[in-house]
Amino acid sequence: MALSKERKQTVVAEVAELLASSKLTVLARYPGTSVTGMQQLRGMARAQGTTVRVIKNRLFKVAMDSLPAFKDHQPQWLTGQLIYAFNADDEAAPAQVLAAFAKLQPQIEFVGALGADGLIMAADELKELAALPTKDQLLTQLVGVLSAPLRGLVSVAGGNLDGLAQVLVARSEALQTNN
Repeated sequence: MALSKERKQTVVAEVAELLASSKLTVLARYPGTSVTGMQQLRGMARAQGTTVRVIKNRLFKVAMDSLPAFKDHQPQWLTGQLIYAFNADDEAAPAQVLAAFAKLQPQIEFVGALGADGLIMAADELKELAALPTKDQLLTQLVGVLSAPLRGLVSVAGGNLDGLAQVLVARSEALQTNN
């Protein structure tokens, strides 16, 4: 079904807003993915704060041209049926969501990505980015690394205080037996 001129302008404005606010926009091919599969992908993406949209490439190009960071960029891979994943908070989340979904639906294939500053990433770079730990995983690891020395210090201090208490008890008993 053809879109009206007003609807096309609305879509272009929405896409331009998503593109401008997204730290990383990931593009992927999705041949043979069912409607149920796309709904599952959207649910997974929403849980990670990522927006997944199917957009006509021509409208995406118009949205790119409306933004200064992307005005001079016309990636050659804007062909065929593509899904676009946007995330305003986490650079790696769109790639990680699509990579996780590709494990369930192997026909999903990275095409490329656009960074907020106009940087273009190739599919191979996206695969590496998707393999990185999430921000939550990195924060958990950081807390573990920072808390390990403190746990050791508390353990050592506790051991020293126990030893001091035992010495004081023994000394007090010795003084009581001498009196």
